[in-house]
Amino acid sequence: MTRFARWTAAATAALLLAGCGGGSSADSKDEGKNGDGPSATVPSSGGPSGLPASLTSQKLDWVRCKGTSDSPAPGNGWQCATLKVPLDYAKPGGGTIGLALIRSKATGGRGKRIGSLLFNFGGPGGSGVSTMPSYESVVGPLHERYDLVSWDPRGVAASEGVRCRGDKAIQASESVDATPDDAAEEAAYFKDAADFGKGCAKAAGKLMAHVSTTDSARDMDLMRQVLGDRRMHYFGISYGTELGGVYAHLFPKNVGRLVLDAVVDPSADTVGHAKNQTLGFQRALDDYLKSTGQDPKQGSRKIADLLKRIDAKPLPTAGGRRLSQTLALTGIVLPLYSKEGWPRLTEALKDAEGGDGSALLTLADGYNERDASGHYGTTTHSQRVISCLDDKERPTPEETRKRLPEFERISPVFGDFMGWDTAGWCHDWPVAGQYDNPEVSAPGAGPVLVVGNTGDPATPYEGARRMADELGKGVGVELTWKGEGHGAYGSGSDCVDSTVNSYLLDATVPKDGKVCS
Repeated sequence: MTRFARWTAAATAALLLAGCGGGSSADSKDEGKNGDGPSATVPSSGGPSGLPASLTSQKLDWVRCKGTSDSPAPGNGWQCATLKVPLDYAKPGGGTIGLALIRSKATGGRGKRIGSLLFNFGGPGGSGVSTMPSYESVVGPLHERYDLVSWDPRGVAASEGVRCRGDKAIQASESVDATPDDAAEEAAYFKDAADFGKGCAKAAGKLMAHVSTTDSARDMDLMRQVLGDRRMHYFGISYGTELGGVYAHLFPKNVGRLVLDAVVDPSADTVGHAKNQTLGFQRALDDYLKSTGQDPKQGSRKIADLLKRIDAKPLPTAGGRRLSQTLALTGIVLPLYSKEGWPRLTEALKDAEGGDGSALLTLADGYNERDASGHYGTTTHSQRVISCLDDKERPTPEETRKRLPEFERISPVFGDFMGWDTAGWCHDWPVAGQYDNPEVSAPGAGPVLVVGNTGDPATPYEGARRMADELGKGVGVELTWKGEGHGAYGSGSDCVDSTVNSYLLDATVPKDGKVCS
């Protein structure tokens, strides 16, 4: 568990799997009312250049999806296939890797079909193949006119997924203090971070340098061609908004209807993202505390004091494991992703105050993808490999110590952890990062709908406006929801859902700045 990169995908997946005005047209002049047909395979001028025909003309072998021990097979109507993509886009004729895809065809028939609608659910590191079927009920109105499509990005799950350490080592690392209080704890913290990076390098090999967001955006455009779509229609959530923004920058002429929901601030660097997320989670915690009749400052201080006591003496749990401070914080974070999770947080905090860490540990295990047998998922492994290749900034321990008071002023609960994480996440990483922040300007692209939620804990609301501004005038169109939770679409707002559906189904672009309360 860690900063913005990891406090998005795993929680979103956990919540999904738990059930937990006038406008203008977005259609381009060469896309008909009924959209792209299967024969629309000619790449537009913005497609990947220099790719061999063996890739651009490949035919996908769609078969009924098979389940795995980690992900049961979805119901009828879901098909899976493997897309071949270059390992290195600088050498497109070289080696390839396979990306796992999943789709369910549009239900309305050929005459109503617009095209494919690609989904990325966040992370980086979230599996689209395992998440897409559970999300179908949320996007049901879109299924009539779109093939619902998702994939495991490179380095994730069935697409050469990276596992950096085994289950026993993961559980052992839970005892490492992520908010070190002395020199010995600090040394252990950074040694664990360095060892994790070495494990990733050993597991990933050559792939380690080719799992960036830019690589995935190029994969998306190859996917668009092979699926037979003239334009990219896309729904990105959380980190998926950054991926969508990078795609729009690289291939503005190929942009069709793009929705970016729960928006990552593209103007922030590593430290800026950590500060943003510290603020976002503290806001969500304040709203939760208000809902229980508590003063936010007093309630936050009470929780911070509880975490300090757990740091000094981990709590016992029903299963015999001990609840550490880091696990307790993880358990607090998960229910803040959705207002529906707040009652569970109340009960878990009450139990912890009484000396029982079982409920918080259960929440933390849900976030960390730990099952009853002690097996852990690998979302956080993929997240780290991808984000550390993206992020150029490498804060030192010394720089981090100086920043800690600023983080603690933002949040007495989350600040210390988030501050240390800026240094620990990519400490002594085997591969250099690529940029301070992503380039998302997309001059010439069609309107992109950017959806922000004022109560979003993981991707604070301000990021939506910054994304809209950086996409460019006439491209970024902001929609605001005054709500709670991570993401707006499908969260209970008829205003948000109808606005997004009208954009995707009818190409109706809302007025920039529209607010749904």
